[in-house]
Amino acid sequence: MKRKYIMIIFTIIISLMLIDYLFFNEQKTKQTSGSLLENMSNQKIEWGIKRNNNHEQPDLGSKNKKIIDENQGIAMGNKESKSVYLTFDEGYEAGYTEQILQILKQNNVKAAFFITAHYVNTNAELVQKMIEEGHVIGNHTVNHKSMPSLTLEQIKEEVMNLHTAIYNQFGYEMKYIRPPKGEYSEKTVAYCNTLGYTTVMWSFAYDDWNENAQKGETYAKKKILDNIHNGAVILLHGNSKDNTNVLDTCIKEIKNMGYEFKSLDEFQK
Repeated sequence: MKRKYIMIIFTIIISLMLIDYLFFNEQKTKQTSGSLLENMSNQKIEWGIKRNNNHEQPDLGSKNKKIIDENQGIAMGNKESKSVYLTFDEGYEAGYTEQILQILKQNNVKAAFFITAHYVNTNAELVQKMIEEGHVIGNHTVNHKSMPSLTLEQIKEEVMNLHTAIYNQFGYEMKYIRPPKGEYSEKTVAYCNTLGYTTVMWSFAYDDWNENAQKGETYAKKKILDNIHNGAVILLHGNSKDNTNVLDTCIKEIKNMGYEFKSLDEFQK
């Protein structure tokens, strides 16, 4: 019995030491992270790329690439792989997403939808359908504000309030974030990492966001198909009538060009 009690006491002591060690290291990590963030630049950067011809990968820009790479973000996939990744930004619903989802299902393509709080509050049934059909739901923040203009605490609220709402309503835990307006800083990307998020930018987008200034299906189709490249992270806006009308054709054409659509969960650097 005496030996048994000694073993119990020994186990308790080891457990207390382990708890103390883990707590100390957690606090140290938080302090280190905080210190590193304080020294990072919060200068606003607007994401931009320089396109290439002949389906070659575009130039992301040295600063863009450095920040994304250092923070394990996503912007463009492997240069040798004919994989492409389709993503949609959904700030609000313009009546096209149901058709978009139908086209994706018919073509067996999984996409990522980056949504705001307004979108989920007004179109919960579409979000549920996205999840049920195997698409990725990404965080586009509560109010779609430029992150560099916010404090870290405000960023946390913008990101995690939406995160919690999606989890509570659908049991779905988001892990990808797209900075609103494509505006970010070294500090905001690093901070989103501490919240458990991977930042997702893009290597192709075009002027499709203004639903009152669509330039026609021929223009949309040419822009998309002319700029497909290995590892393309494609950004389209779900409120574009032109995108919706050419989506089926573009998916089929891109596949005929030898590319394979993959989910962000299958991303290859």
